[in-house]
Order: sequence, then structure tokens, then C-alpha cells
Amino acid sequence: MHESPKKILVIEDDNVTRNLYLKGLEAKGFDTIGADNGLAGIQQAQEHIPDLVICDITMPDMDGYSVLTTLRQDPVTAIIPFIFLTGSSTKADVRKAMELGADDYLTKPSTLDELLRAIAIRLQKQATLQYWWAMKLEKAPQSVFADNTTAIAEGVSVGVGVGDSKAVATLGASASGREAPDTEIMMPHKSIFPYIPQLKEVFDFIEAHYHQGITLCDVAVAVGYSPAYLTNRVAKQTGETVNCWIVKRRMAGARFLLQNNDQTVEKIAKALGYQDVSHFSRQFRQHHGLPPQAWRKEHQLVSQKQVKLWQNC
Repeated sequence: MHESPKKILVIEDDNVTRNLYLKGLEAKGFDTIGADNGLAGIQQAQEHIPDLVICDITMPDMDGYSVLTTLRQDPVTAIIPFIFLTGSSTKADVRKAMELGADDYLTKPSTLDELLRAIAIRLQKQATLQYWWAMKLEKAPQSVFADNTTAIAEGVSVGVGVGDSKAVATLGASASGREAPDTEIMMPHKSIFPYIPQLKEVFDFIEAHYHQGITLCDVAVAVGYSPAYLTNRVAKQTGETVNCWIVKRRMAGARFLLQNNDQTVEKIAKALGYQDVSHFSRQFRQHHGLPPQAWRKEHQLVSQKQVKLWQNC
């Protein structure tokens, strides 16, 4: 099957430079789009969704940094590889570009061959990351949480937990014939994540995949930021790192499972994405002051007392 040519957007206010790169890229078989200022570049990126963006930094009205920031904040354009092309090569400028999530930084004057090499490297890296992530998700084991979502969608009975604002889903064989774990899972009525629209994609990804052993790098790849930039952005807006939020979500899942079913700690740890039960137990104790089994005994006892009080009302 013939693969369509890659689409490259060149944002450059100098007409001579822009046309030179556009013609050179076209000669090498790329589809090209040109924009003579930052605002026009953003509009072209949102309309055409290019495979890669090349952008000057020093432009009137809107500079390249603002262009990159805007594209990275839009889920549609956030993961597009982005190469800065500029006459400045100071360490501070390069550092700022990388912190904003740029993929590469070329200084003028750059030859067409240098630009082509940079483009080839970025496109290959993007393809490799997409393939790697697709394979990881395909091989990830289904957990009790995934089965839980399926079971509820297929109409498995759901009751209301006594004494709190959580729902209890009793899981058996699903309507599709797939066997689900014989367990009950307490599901939080409200998300543990703060409502921050700019971080919704980050938190949605953690919520969907926390039980698959994800790391900061996985989240960064999924949302199209560098790990360092994503860490800084999340910490600035929440006071916590990405890894802290992943652990917090796993700890919430651990509490629900420990309190509401009799699975072993080893099985619960595995369902939450931990390869080592000792690692899980250490993290749980750090967050709750008790090892998992001791916490389970204490909180299952409290839950039983709540049920009796409710029954006697």
C-alpha cells in the first residue's frame, strides 16, 4: 500500500527563507504548507494537522515560543514534532525551547541537508514511539478495573455501598462470555484528580492506564511533552509530580480492593501494576502508616460495624 507523503508546516516571516525551505522540501517529496507569521502558523497547524512543524523564533506579533506553547496546549496538535529554526544559539534560548517541549533546535544559516536530517530523525522517533506505545498497550494484561468498566457497561448489577458515597460492582461472567474476576470493587464516586482543564489529558491517561505499570515517560509520550517539561507543568499547577499522581491513584485503588474483597495482597499489587509486592507494600505503608494487611483488617472491621448500624436503623 502506497504511503502518503509527510506533511511539513514551515512558519517563517522571511519570504526568501520560507520559500527556499518549502521548495527544497517539495523536491524531496514532502507535502508543504507555509505560514508567514505565528498566528497564521497556528491556524494552519490546527486545520491541516501536519506531521511536523518547523518554526522561526523571532517573528513580529507572536514569536515561536508562543506558537509552540499554543500548539502544545491543544490536544489535536500537542504531539506534533516541533523544530525551532533561528539565528540565536545562546544556551538560554536553547534551554527555553527544550523546556517548552521543542523536539529540536537548528540555528541559521542551516543547509537543506541539515534540515532534512533533523526532520528524518524526528519523524523516525515519532514513529518508533507510536509503535512502542501501541505494542505496550496491546500486550498489557487486562486488570480487574478494565473488567469492572466492561461489566458495568454490559449491565452487571450495581448496588450502593453502605456508609459511604461509593458504588459496589459485583463481577461475574460478563454478557460477552468473558470471565471477569470474582470480586467486588469499590469505585470512588468522585475522581481523586483536581479539575484542571489544562491537565485533563494527563489525568485521563493516568486514570485509564495506572494499573498497567505506567511511568512518567509513558504519560509524557501519550500527551506529547518531554518528561521534564511535563513534570514542571504538573508540579506548578498541582504541587505534586506526575509520579506522585500515579502512586496516589494506585493507592486509592488499593484501598478499595483491600476493603471490599478477599484477594491476596500479591494479587492486588499485580492488578495495580506493581511487579514487586514488596514495592507495593512499602508505598502503601508510606501513605497509610500501616502495611496492607493490617490496614485491611482495621477498615473491614469499620465497614462491618457501619453495615450493622445501618441494618439496625
